[in-house]
Amino acid sequence: MTLNQLRYFQAVARALNFRAAAEELYISQPSLSRSIDSLEQELGVMLFERAGRGISLTGSGRLFLEYTNRILDECDIAIYKMKELSSTGGRIDIGYVFPLANYYIPHKVRSFLDMPENEHVTFGFNQNRTSSIIRDIKSGKLDVGFCAYSENEEELEFVPILKQEMVIITSNEHPLADRGDLSIKELANYPVIGYDRFSGLGGYTKRLYRNLGIKPDIVCECSDENAIQALVREQFGIALVARVDILNDKYLKIHSVSDVDLIHYVNAVWLKNHYLMPATKRFIDFMISGSDLEPEEVKAII
Repeated sequence: MTLNQLRYFQAVARALNFRAAAEELYISQPSLSRSIDSLEQELGVMLFERAGRGISLTGSGRLFLEYTNRILDECDIAIYKMKELSSTGGRIDIGYVFPLANYYIPHKVRSFLDMPENEHVTFGFNQNRTSSIIRDIKSGKLDVGFCAYSENEEELEFVPILKQEMVIITSNEHPLADRGDLSIKELANYPVIGYDRFSGLGGYTKRLYRNLGIKPDIVCECSDENAIQALVREQFGIALVARVDILNDKYLKIHSVSDVDLIHYVNAVWLKNHYLMPATKRFIDFMISGSDLEPEEVKAII
């Protein structure tokens, strides 16, 4: 049984006339008759009663027509959806780290969707740590992620799109609060609230401390800036964090680092050599073109 046979049967059932159905289908009447005969033989039932030049559906034919209509309707919907995916529409599943959730990702996605060519695109939003985002991209659960760079991931493409200054935060009551810029070495003199070691920024700060020969007293680790600043505010320690929009300087003092230029990069990440829907490709291009990094800077990082 083929889809063509189902369409032929549907046309004959609608017209109840082989000649009219053949004209509608742009095939010869003998070819149409042979196709219906073959279908009836395969099914083992008669679909039409033939009386002279007239035909009518049998009971089996009426039942088979119900299923045929459902099948062909679903096929038409599938074809429409695939054509939509190949042009302007489709769903894009994205993953992103916590600091991007408050403003950056919602603002960027809204700007993308406001473009006329993207009005039929929908998004799935997933907030997670870098390691989980990378795992979900590799498994196909996510189309694109926005997170830290991860080493030894040759099947993934990383393109920096956002740079974040690393700053030291203290409570308003801390001995360092009234000072301006601080040396990175101050981290060795006070208890430190650190990032979760399994997060992207956790790995970044761990490598940084090792490279600078600093051994901070990390009293606890947190998954994101919101949790870190809450502990700093209550004077559990100070912290080196990315300067993100959720940092509330009403309750904190935010200090630039005076003796080291510390920048953390957020990357757009997707599978290399993997088919991307046109809408996903447009979104990646949109995010890269809207980056706050100069092209020369991106090339230098890559």
